[in-house]
Amino acid sequence: MKKKKKINKPKVHEDLEGFELKVDAFGEIKSNVSIDDINLFLNKNVEDKKLKDREDIEELKKGTDQEEEDN
Repeated sequence: MKKKKKINKPKVHEDLEGFELKVDAFGEIKSNVSIDDINLFLNKNVEDKKLKDREDIEELKKGTDQEEEDN
């Protein structure tokens, strides 16, 4: 009898705790978090290489924080 390996959950950012992605039989991506919430998280935490040289990047990030507070 073979022992089953325990599948450990990966360490994730605390804001993404419980986040799951699945692909159904038709190739459609299913998630338990809305796309808008995912985009807010990415805008807040990931630097966009295309925008890094813009002078108004901090203003854009502040706008993202305001959108998050509104939701």
